[in-house]
Amino acid sequence: MAQLSTILIPSLIFYIVAMGLSQKKDIYASFTKGVKNGMKTVAEIVPTLIGLMIAVGVLRASGFLEFVGRIAGNVISMFSTDFPNELISLFIVKLFSASAATGLALDIFKQYGTDSFAGLATSLALASTETVFYTMSVYFMAAKVTKTRWTLAGALLSTFAGLVASVIIAGIM
Repeated sequence: MAQLSTILIPSLIFYIVAMGLSQKKDIYASFTKGVKNGMKTVAEIVPTLIGLMIAVGVLRASGFLEFVGRIAGNVISMFSTDFPNELISLFIVKLFSASAATGLALDIFKQYGTDSFAGLATSLALASTETVFYTMSVYFMAAKVTKTRWTLAGALLSTFAGLVASVIIAGIM
């Protein structure tokens, strides 16, 4: 599979350039126009990204995530005695920031180990969920979408399903 990707990506780039040349398009002008549009999009979403990063940093530094993790952990402990509270914090942070969730995941790996229930649930949860608020804010802002309708509810429901599945699968393994 690694060999296929090594060949596939350069082949795809070569194919695009060849198609542009065969259709007598100005490839360089198209490329620079795309870069300019991309830079405009980046400039438009930077304030949203900064706001999200600051919000996640404040939530982590204030201890709010640990507080919510303890409360949710107490509720979950009624059903399961070996469920680590750190997973709740990880699940909440993952909704906002993948990089912050990765930092929490490393802490969980150090404390419990990668082959533990917590380590497996962490790995599965990070792989099967999305940064809902980050993704929605960035993509909707870039596409100038104002009516999101049921997007948030659907994204939260699918994320919750991914989290439940990751905990169940980690418990089976």
